[in-house]
Amino acid sequence: MNTDWRNRITIDPGILAGKPIIKGTRIAVEFILELLADGWTDETIMENYPQLKKGDIQSALRYATDMLKEEMVYPFP
Repeated sequence: MNTDWRNRITIDPGILAGKPIIKGTRIAVEFILELLADGWTDETIMENYPQLKKGDIQSALRYATDMLKEEMVYPFP
């Protein structure tokens, strides 16, 4: 599934200090990534946060991927 995260993720300085969130929620992309890193499945996330859809989770992953692609990394001397 090639998800365009721009349709599902927004940044609003008035919500969670401007962290990227799933539109229409106060659930941060960062939080979804933490759950996945802790071993939660998509299904478990959706059971515990029924306002989320599979596309929201995929959008969080795509957003993180796109941000890392843009990041400049320099080796320490």
